[in-house]
Amino acid sequence: MKMFLLGAAAGYVLGAKAGRGRYEQIVRTYRKVADHPMVQGAAGVARAKVGERFGRPGR
Repeated sequence: MKMFLLGAAAGYVLGAKAGRGRYEQIVRTYRKVADHPMVQGAAGVARAKVGERFGRPGR
């Protein structure tokens, strides 16, 4: 999920010629969302489910 968001943000910045200010805003928003406890918890649950599905223990 993080990679998708990072790729989407990078594509927007490169494609829209939005400039440094918009890039910084996107980075701040991404970090705020990625560091949120609920997102971290959901990522942990997703990793565990993937681990169960493919026979690998969650990290």
